[in-house]
Amino acid sequence: MTTHHSTAAAGSQPVAAVAGVTVRYGTTIALDDVSLTFPPGVTGLLGPNGAGKSTLLSLLSTARTPRSGTVTLLGEQASGRARVQRLRRRIGVLPQSFGFYPRFTVQEFTEYAAWLRKVPAAQRRRRAAEALRLVQMEQHAGRRMGALSGGMLRRVGIAQAMVNEPSLVLLDEPTVGLDPAQRVGFRGLIKELGDRCAVVMSTHLAEDVAHVCDRVAVLLEGTVRFTGTVADLCALPARGDSGAGEPNVDGAAVEAGYLHLAGTEAAAI
Repeated sequence: MTTHHSTAAAGSQPVAAVAGVTVRYGTTIALDDVSLTFPPGVTGLLGPNGAGKSTLLSLLSTARTPRSGTVTLLGEQASGRARVQRLRRRIGVLPQSFGFYPRFTVQEFTEYAAWLRKVPAAQRRRRAAEALRLVQMEQHAGRRMGALSGGMLRRVGIAQAMVNEPSLVLLDEPTVGLDPAQRVGFRGLIKELGDRCAVVMSTHLAEDVAHVCDRVAVLLEGTVRFTGTVADLCALPARGDSGAGEPNVDGAAVEAGYLHLAGTEAAAI
């Protein structure tokens, strides 16, 4: 299967990379000899359910180790217990759904996340307050977690991922379940995060990729079919057309690029 790569310059030094990684669940191959690099900014992982996106995020978070291949994070190979524990302190994670005690206040929950990430005790309250300001939730710091709307919970989820001032942030389907207005606001927040650190965002929503990502990797059936800029993905269907100008970069163009790779009979993203 042909993999398309952007011809753009590699740019900044990668914050994370996987090389030749394979992951199996029983007889099912979740990732098959996958190699990718993740520079600063926002990189999208685009593909249908079951493509391997969440498995790849689990490797980058050090929650899982590959059957073969290597994972490099922040310039170090993610192997050895002591090294992995040290690396985890510089990574933030927002899973698709995260657990919390409903009676915790927003401030208490964010401080608890700081404790889990080994933030020094003297810094936890300040770091939690800073993270809540970042996501515009400081005015709700005293509210109970169980009383928050879906959009507010997602913002607190970002705050808990940022409370340890990470160099790498991993977001798994961050806008799922949000209404259109909430999704627009959340996309702006993710773009701001990309100015602070490297963000890897798993999604099956073409609009999220178009509005948020600097780069994108398309995963299908555990393999990488494309890596490059979002504009390069949007341009794929027009390649070979000498009269084609600059491609539109919007949700429809991202979806067209995806379908060009996957075939019109592929499962929809």
